[in-house]
Amino acid sequence: MHPIKLPSVLAAFAALLLFSSSAIAAPPTSGIVSAHGRLRADHSHIVGEDGKPVSLAGVSFGWSQWEAARFYNAGVVNWLKQDWHASIVRAALGIDPAGYLGQPAENKARVTAVIDAAIAADLYVLIDWHDHHAHQHPELAVAFFQEMARRYGHKPNIIYEIYNEPMGDITWAQDIKPYAERVIAAIRASDPDNLIVVGTPTYSQDVDLATADPIKDPNLAYSLHFYAGTHKQSLRDKALVALNRGFALFVTEWGTCLADGAGGVDAPSVQEWMTFLREHQLSHCNWAVYDKHETASILAPTAASIGNWTDADLSPSGRFARELIRNWSADPAK
Repeated sequence: MHPIKLPSVLAAFAALLLFSSSAIAAPPTSGIVSAHGRLRADHSHIVGEDGKPVSLAGVSFGWSQWEAARFYNAGVVNWLKQDWHASIVRAALGIDPAGYLGQPAENKARVTAVIDAAIAADLYVLIDWHDHHAHQHPELAVAFFQEMARRYGHKPNIIYEIYNEPMGDITWAQDIKPYAERVIAAIRASDPDNLIVVGTPTYSQDVDLATADPIKDPNLAYSLHFYAGTHKQSLRDKALVALNRGFALFVTEWGTCLADGAGGVDAPSVQEWMTFLREHQLSHCNWAVYDKHETASILAPTAASIGNWTDADLSPSGRFARELIRNWSADPAK
């Protein structure tokens, strides 16, 4: 038996440390963004860098300032990727006076935590200006999206959603379109490439009205929202008008229940909507990651703030949406 020499031990120990450090620093497993790259609108489809349609399925966080605030972290983003097989998350920056208008630093920090985590996890992320009256304070939206474009515009993960849900008395021509053109110009000054989604009249339902007077931008989609218990074939008919005109749509928010967040899970209506989304290769985000006592919440109050949820931590809507998202393929041909 040969004696062990101290230099040999130290060398082996140093090699082990180097290996361990490399393992810890290794990048996360590749995901949807590595597979499809930067997205763009191509007539009525959203496509990847190879020109093939991409249909994403994921989850929206709730308003950043209320019940959802505790879930705005990397643990939840990683859990949605790992367990829900989400390909996209939506960070909903609440602009209510209790949100960004009153506490800009805190709410922006929550949103950027989700954006950073989504980029690290190789997921797409919607940066959502979650507001019903965005046109009333365009200067705030311009400044925010300028900052986001400068900070993240080089990343293919980023999708900008610049007006969540204009209310029913807000017009396209006088209010929404001028606001959108101003914000889009601010984004494009730093980010000429990433996809932008524009909200449409009547809580992002009247895509037919918006696409009758479209915004001129080479990489734009229009937002379509539905709640299965309230919105039925008549809303799909509006969507068909926009699609048949050759404009891309993005379902940045949908719910399993009534539009007020209440009622039961309307499973037959959800299935009709999912059939429509698959047929037209549309992307979608379910509302929402929060634990408020209403049907649209995906979580129960028992849910941990960092993910690792069991079935018991999910609401009936959450369990239903999870199965849909887990079984969605981003490649519509599969």
